[in-house]
Amino acid sequence: MPQHGEILHVTGRHYRTRRPVELSVEDGRIADVRALEKPAESNALPWIAPGFIDIQSNGYGGQEFSSPELTVEKVVEIAAQQAAFGVTQFCPTVTTAGLDTLVHSVRTIAEACQRHPQVARTAPAIHLEGPFIASEDGPRGAHPLEHCRPPDWEEFERIQQAADGRIRILTMSPEFANAPEFIRRAVGSGVVVAIGHTAADSGQIRAAVDAGASLSTHLGNGAHRALRRHPNYLWDQLGDDRLRASLIVDGHHLPPEVVQTMVRAKTPERCILISDLSGLAGLPPGRYDTQLCALEILPDGRLVIAGQDQLLAGASRPIGYGVVGAMRFAGVDLATAVHMASHHPARLLGMPTVDLLPGDAADAVLFDLPLGADGAPTALVVRATLQGGELVKVA
Repeated sequence: MPQHGEILHVTGRHYRTRRPVELSVEDGRIADVRALEKPAESNALPWIAPGFIDIQSNGYGGQEFSSPELTVEKVVEIAAQQAAFGVTQFCPTVTTAGLDTLVHSVRTIAEACQRHPQVARTAPAIHLEGPFIASEDGPRGAHPLEHCRPPDWEEFERIQQAADGRIRILTMSPEFANAPEFIRRAVGSGVVVAIGHTAADSGQIRAAVDAGASLSTHLGNGAHRALRRHPNYLWDQLGDDRLRASLIVDGHHLPPEVVQTMVRAKTPERCILISDLSGLAGLPPGRYDTQLCALEILPDGRLVIAGQDQLLAGASRPIGYGVVGAMRFAGVDLATAVHMASHHPARLLGMPTVDLLPGDAADAVLFDLPLGADGAPTALVVRATLQGGELVKVA
């Protein structure tokens, strides 16, 4: 890591202007940005863009955050692995479980942040996905049926206290009678309430948004396999401009036409790209027994409930796939796709954005975008990630 007062120089093609620039980095911040003469080999330079902020990541490498076996060392390890994905900040996501497991999980994450400043910087907030969600098959997804339950403010306060106040996003279903009042209290305490894993009707969705819900979690997923034509909770959320939408655009969770439709309906400004990485991400194809259920990673990378190939149970691809998917499926340009993975989640959490300007935090990603025969990118290959002024080389 650079010493105090030491200047680091990083060169790449600016993700908006497409011109080569050199960033001078000092004490964790961008000190200067200098345009370079465009050399003949400038196309060989990596792209440089604000680092990605992934607000939904359930674990990695065989370890879920929602687990009675989670340790501080595992949290440190997963946080350190984010640089390989171009992620400079992320929300460890704790999913539906019994109260004891939830308390243990968030307390362990909080302890890792307290003991390790770099983890606190990389993981500025916790996302609690459940347990206050629908118990029906489909909306429930892979969340364990026995732990799906109505919202309980005292229970949430206990979990938040164990988290040292670090829960900043709560995904829940508004189908319960006490949901509007619960949402008002949560939003009043500084928590972003997201609608997800829900079987709510139109009136319940509207009441939730009126109470302060402001996000739809992985819209289009965690839903019934068959829905009435209209009305239904997808149209209700898609049509409400007060709701941002997080989207898993990994090529597995949403068909290209659905991504295109959702981004057009919501507008890119209201869309946030997420990975929804499972704790099994990074492992080879095969069957794995987890505390949720038996899961399987298929040869094409899809993570499914074991024994079939349609019911997804989280993701195995990092957020860079979403940036490429947004460009290919929704037709947005590179800068717009990058902002969907950086600026928009930062604003959701009330954090400053990085615009690669002097004074900004030195959080950036350097990457290549190989193109296919159609001229569209086929992948995002991270070369290095700049996290708080520390350059972590990947490839």
